[in-house]
Amino acid sequence: MLAALLTLAAEAAEEESSKTLFYVVGGLAAVWAIVLFALGMRTSTFPGSSGAMRGVIAISVLLVVGAMASSILTS
Repeated sequence: MLAALLTLAAEAAEEESSKTLFYVVGGLAAVWAIVLFALGMRTSTFPGSSGAMRGVIAISVLLVVGAMASSILTS
């Protein structure tokens, strides 16, 4: 019985971790990049103010750091 439990635990530890979190966060970062491209090409004054610029930078940094962290966590 103990040997069976140890074998089952070893097999469970060898399973590949789910990459879903990385795919979701990376996908959000990619969509964000496309939205920024579209807005930037549409208006020459994008973003309109320094506060908006800080917001765009903050969201971009959070998405990239999130994608990096999720890739490390799911590796």
